[in-house]
Amino acid sequence: MAQTYIPADRQTRIRKIIEETGVVKVVDLSQKFNVTELTIRRDLDVLEKQGILDRTHGGAILRHRMKTEPLYTEKDQVHRREKELIGLAVNRVVESGDTLLINTGSTTSQVLRHLSGKQLRVITSNANALLEVSDPNIELILTGGIFRRESNSMVGFFAHSVLDQVAGSKAIIGVDGLSIKFGLTTPIQQEAEVTRLMIERTQGPVVVVTDHSKIGVVSNFVTAPIKKIDVLVTDAGIKPDFKKMLEDLGIKVIIARE
Repeated sequence: MAQTYIPADRQTRIRKIIEETGVVKVVDLSQKFNVTELTIRRDLDVLEKQGILDRTHGGAILRHRMKTEPLYTEKDQVHRREKELIGLAVNRVVESGDTLLINTGSTTSQVLRHLSGKQLRVITSNANALLEVSDPNIELILTGGIFRRESNSMVGFFAHSVLDQVAGSKAIIGVDGLSIKFGLTTPIQQEAEVTRLMIERTQGPVVVVTDHSKIGVVSNFVTAPIKKIDVLVTDAGIKPDFKKMLEDLGIKVIIARE
């Protein structure tokens, strides 16, 4: 005879499962706990209200929260090899003649470092571009603006003024968080505004670059909904179920490998 649980106990067990796996499906939980799918959906609704997870079609994913903004020097050392591989993979996505709008971040710095062999125009709010872009075939334009030392980024009125006058063929966007429900998020409002404007000023595909540790994370300010993404370039650490969810939304997922 299958064991039965009161709702609170069942929800506690569901929480442990999603904390271990990152993703759960209604049908699987229904079978595991021998209750109806409707009951499981109610359990997931309760856990979503508690901030534990985000509901998806047919299931849920774990919600991670970024409490504070890490320093750039700290971020740059985390998952460094994965970010290098992502930078190399993006260089294979861009084409000669592209005008790229690139925001700030440790992953986009790796993208800038590995851009080579093509005629490109790069417009960026990432101050690291001065050191990272060395190919003479790349025309580099900095947005200008208020310099944020915490992230080596440029924000504010002057950055907005430059972006208002350009049109990109592709946007290369780094994120602090990527979730199905909240889309692209960052802990800094000014950076969210710059990135949002870059996406709006892009005529072609929006390419999001992030290592797997940012996937499922929700930060304080929403940059853009998930539907704005055309391509995600990430590493092999992405969970297969999350990858499928993104692909079901029409997002092309590119895995950067050795």
